[in-house]
Amino acid sequence: MDRAQKRDLVAELKQTFSETSVVVVTRNLGLTVSQSSALRNRMREAGASFKVSKNTLALIAVEGTTYAPIRDMLTGPTALATSTDPIAAAKVAVDFAKTTDRFEIVGGAMGDTLLDAGGIKALAELPSLDELRSIIIGLVQAPATKIARTINEPGAMLARVIGAYAAKADA
Repeated sequence: MDRAQKRDLVAELKQTFSETSVVVVTRNLGLTVSQSSALRNRMREAGASFKVSKNTLALIAVEGTTYAPIRDMLTGPTALATSTDPIAAAKVAVDFAKTTDRFEIVGGAMGDTLLDAGGIKALAELPSLDELRSIIIGLVQAPATKIARTINEPGAMLARVIGAYAAKADA
């Protein structure tokens, strides 16, 4: 790799660090090509990305960003999982780590907050952004449903009383 390619890679990583909400640092201990491809596909489906890069280039790229605290984690065969959704990259990485012992979560960061492996696992257990949106919509709709039921209930009670009298009169 020549200097121009390295410079482009550092610029790309720096841009990724400026646009992302979470960075998960992982250690690859001999993943096969098919396992790496499966992991990348899962990340892509979740709206995240997974990149293997040289630690020296990643160290240069992380300087001056909010993710500078992860510098100490960038040793050995590492890869970076990133996403704009604060949960997506962590969730996919933790799920994948459960399926193979050749993939390890080292830690990561949300902005300038450093997270260890346990912090990433805790982050992965949180509901995703889409799940949170559906919960909020359900909470917003629930009062309207209760109001409609409360308003309709006196009419329904009246209809049942009249129906009971009608049934009694026919008998």
